[in-house]
Amino acid sequence: MVEIIGRDELISALDALIGAAVDGQGAAVVLRGEAGIGKTVLLEHAVRAGRERGLRVLSVTGVQAEGEIPYAGLDQLLRPVRSVAAAVESPYRRAVEVLGLLGDSGEAVLLAVEDAHWLDAETWETLTFLGRRVGSDRIALVMAVRDGEDIDLRLAAAGLPELRLEPLPDADAGALLDRTAPGLVPPLRARVLDEAAGNPLGVVELGSAAARSGSSALLPSSLPLSTRVERTFAGLVAELPPLTRQLLLIAALNDGSNLDEIRAAGAVLTGAEVPTEAIQPAVTSRLVTVDEQYEVRFRHPLLRSALRQQAAPGDRRRVHEALAAVLADSPARRLWHRASAVPGRDEALARELTAVAADAMQRHTVAFALAAANRAVQLSEDPAARARRQIWAVHAAHEQGDPDTARRILAEIDDQDLRPADRVRVVFMRDHYFPGASSGPERLLSYAGMIRTMHEGGDHEAATQAMCDVALGVYYSNAPAHVRDQLVEATLALGLDEDDPRLTGILGQIAPVEHGAAAVERLRQLLLRTDIPPTWRADLTVAAWAVGAFDVAAALGLSSVADLRRQGRIGTLSVSLSAAAAAHASLGDTRSALPLAAESIALATEIGQRTWVLGGHLITAQAEALRGETDSARRRADAAEQALSAARRFPMLALVQRARGLAALAEGHAEDAFRQFMRVFDPADTMYFPNQQLHLLGHLAEAAVLGGLLEELRPVADAMEPVAERSQSPALRVGYGYARAVLTGDYEKALADDLTAWPFDRARLQLTYGSALRRAYKITESRPLLREAATTFDTLGATPWADRARAELRATGETRRRPMDALDALTPQEQQIARLAADGLSNREIGERLFLSPRTVSTHLYRIYPKVNVRSRAELARILVSSGAA
Repeated sequence: MVEIIGRDELISALDALIGAAVDGQGAAVVLRGEAGIGKTVLLEHAVRAGRERGLRVLSVTGVQAEGEIPYAGLDQLLRPVRSVAAAVESPYRRAVEVLGLLGDSGEAVLLAVEDAHWLDAETWETLTFLGRRVGSDRIALVMAVRDGEDIDLRLAAAGLPELRLEPLPDADAGALLDRTAPGLVPPLRARVLDEAAGNPLGVVELGSAAARSGSSALLPSSLPLSTRVERTFAGLVAELPPLTRQLLLIAALNDGSNLDEIRAAGAVLTGAEVPTEAIQPAVTSRLVTVDEQYEVRFRHPLLRSALRQQAAPGDRRRVHEALAAVLADSPARRLWHRASAVPGRDEALARELTAVAADAMQRHTVAFALAAANRAVQLSEDPAARARRQIWAVHAAHEQGDPDTARRILAEIDDQDLRPADRVRVVFMRDHYFPGASSGPERLLSYAGMIRTMHEGGDHEAATQAMCDVALGVYYSNAPAHVRDQLVEATLALGLDEDDPRLTGILGQIAPVEHGAAAVERLRQLLLRTDIPPTWRADLTVAAWAVGAFDVAAALGLSSVADLRRQGRIGTLSVSLSAAAAAHASLGDTRSALPLAAESIALATEIGQRTWVLGGHLITAQAEALRGETDSARRRADAAEQALSAARRFPMLALVQRARGLAALAEGHAEDAFRQFMRVFDPADTMYFPNQQLHLLGHLAEAAVLGGLLEELRPVADAMEPVAERSQSPALRVGYGYARAVLTGDYEKALADDLTAWPFDRARLQLTYGSALRRAYKITESRPLLREAATTFDTLGATPWADRARAELRATGETRRRPMDALDALTPQEQQIARLAADGLSNREIGERLFLSPRTVSTHLYRIYPKVNVRSRAELARILVSSGAA
């Protein structure tokens, strides 16, 4: 084995990575640097070291020609094992499947990726997602990438550790040159070292060229080093037989590497059979290698670039045509080569690609749909058709959870090519995908006009989708009545059938008071339907939360989450998780809310959904306050207030007040809590937000009764009575019932209502009534109420409220200990895993739900069991049930 000069620290780091994978501590690293800096040599060292330590090595080289084909790189990487299921079209789902696939063998595995910057986007997303989750798997991932602005953005989003390769020091560069081209005369040696500037490939190739041909081989230093090395390679290729050169060009332009496939394309080009031996001169010249599976590998990617650059455009097109001719059994690859062979634009092929994209979207293969749509855009002859395809591609990118691509495509649309209906649609989408500071409710009127224009222009589905997109923004706009009325009119003008769930979802968010009663009734009916797409159910979850039907929102949210996971619609999944978390938190169920919010934050962070990251933190703050973790809740609330105020999204500050008020209640500071909540009800306050009043009246009433502020509560409750009657908001009706009970003292009437789906509110009513009875010396009557309240609060994880109930019980002469909380010692992710394991799911099933490998799930359970003092799933289930956590 040849010694690698000047890279001792990097070699040690790679060896440590390999050793950790052997020991069951997976990790990922990115080797980064300019072309020729030595990434390939280090990657080859990692491969050798991995094999010596017994790792199974899977490798792939990114190919520029494959960049448009979803999962081309991943499928090639896994070919020695097996292909990943073609139906799985989400990078996140694929990453989990790969983790499970590699973990099944029990072997330690090294994934070695050369030229990762040329991987297709889906393979990149899959591998980087996998790289962030291999901590408990015997997997090492090493990716080599070339420097560049595009890769800077990719790596920033990937969040993987990097090892940067710098130019060799002078002494090391000199040692490498002396080993490669010994005996160069001092002036020529100095010239080579100066030209190479510490780049190892430059030292080797320019030194070799100088040894063969003297100083005439050194191209002008005004050229970039990569160009000079490419030309050195090109000179070597020029010495090969014509048929060998042709096979190398085919290999350079192919999106596969199989020698027989390359020979078959060569036969199409030459009209005669191409023998296997035709590639041998290139092997002998050390330009390529051919392994035992007859896979052709280029010695260096710059050779592939040199071959492409020196080939005439006509030759490149003929090669793509030949490859398309021999790939009849691979429709996707054949389609891409056909598209690459087209001289200029081709509207017919663009239409074909658009049809393929639409079909892929229907089959939930979103990644392929987006790639096909992008190529269709490039081939479009008709400017208006091209613009419509770009609009469609924006929607596909959004579905895939790729806001960066959506923004890029939007920026490329030429407004002059748009029909009037498309023009307003693009304006709307730019507002939606490039959100800046809130411009207030006035902008919403223009949205209403845009949506009408789309609808009148014949884009009925686009108009409906636009209204679905804008509905939550309307909810959080604090829009005056006349603005809401116009948006309601625009919604009704869409002509949606009354049975269309989208109508309920839109109106429930736009006008939760005016159309709340109909929305609540309809939502309960829709809950029973099984034919509603999960993306629509996600919108319905948000609508149900908006109108205060938290129990419906929780059920809809969890059902949509399951399907969105399976389909890999990560963008919508993070939204649905957030809405489900909000519903559970609003029901006081902190045990369910915190894991859901944590996962929503993680996924939204992964795909750059900053608004949903912020929302997840506010939901977490709400749940933490209910649990008594008030310091953390306030920190999150303070950070959220700063971000929301900077963006002038003042109505959302009501969610900040919700967290602060609950934190004050948890600490027993009732008057402070009342003042915090009252800001949401005060029209003169920046926190004023009528829509959230539907959710907060119960909390305000609790603060009032504890703080002796009932007279201040009375006018608020009176004002909310007609709102409760008109909206039929379940949350407001429950809150108003509690407020009336504390104002009149008639608790029995409030307890007679069906509060089965509202355990926190029922327990709060029992606690308040039981406390009142205890103070009236009705000890016997108070105890059952206080006992049941304490049990419910413990079950929900609302510890401060449970402690208050136990304190009241002690005042009656009855002692009740705080039960052991089986989940207190666990992180939110561990809580999710514990619950799913207790429900009987296997490690693989848990991993599929949470985008984790089975081995990672197993590792988590290994840590969970001693934390809760159990040894098995059965014991875990029993302890969760006994503590009320199940």
